[in-house]
Amino acid sequence: MIDVDHQISTVRRQLGTRVLEAGQARVQTISQSYPATLEDVWDACTNPERLPRWFLPVSGELRLGGKYQLEGNAGGTIESCDPPKSFGATWEFGGQVTWIEVRLHAESAEHTRLELDHIAHIEDGPNEFWEQFGPGATGVGWDSALIGLVLHLSTGEAVDPKAVEAWMGSADGIRFVNESANAWAETDIAEGTEPETARARAERTAAFYTPQPE
Repeated sequence: MIDVDHQISTVRRQLGTRVLEAGQARVQTISQSYPATLEDVWDACTNPERLPRWFLPVSGELRLGGKYQLEGNAGGTIESCDPPKSFGATWEFGGQVTWIEVRLHAESAEHTRLELDHIAHIEDGPNEFWEQFGPGATGVGWDSALIGLVLHLSTGEAVDPKAVEAWMGSADGIRFVNESANAWAETDIAEGTEPETARARAERTAAFYTPQPE
C-alpha cells in the first residue's frame, strides 16, 4: 500500500509549547510535502465530499464559526479560516477539548506542504495519559491519517477503508505503527525526556494501536 520507510522518513515531527489564555499548552506538529497544488490540497482537507475519500465522513457546516462532526471521531467549532492557506478548530473528543491548526505552504507550483498543530492545554499536576503514552498517542493517529492523504492525492481516488484496515493488521502495517511510535519517541527525547521513559511510552503506544489476535 505504501513504502513504510519512505513515509516515516519524509514526515517532520516536532514538539513545543505555547501560552494560551487558559495557561501553557503543549504543541505537537506534524508536516509533510505533497506533489499537488495548494488549491488541490486545500480542497482535499476542507471539501466535505472529499474528506471521506481519505479521512472520515464529516457532517455540519465547514465554515467560520460552523460546527463539524467527524464520524466516530472528534467534533468541534471552526475558529479561523483563511482559504487556501489555513484553518483552525477545536478538537473535542472523549470529553476533552484540544485544538488543531492546519497551514498549507506552496513549495512550488506543484508541491504543497501541510503542517498540522495539535494543541492541548497542560493541566496542573501530572497528566497520566501523557505520562503513559507520550506524544505517540495522538502522533501515530496523525501519521496514519497522512497515509490516507498521500494515497488520495497520488491517485485522485478514494481510499478503501477495508483495504486500509487490512493493511494496518499486516506485517507492514504493524511495522509502520512501531516506526511511527519510535519516531515520536525520538522527538520526545529531543525535547528533554529521558530516553528510557520515551521509549517505554512508545512501546505502550504501539501496543495500543496494534490489532490484537482474537
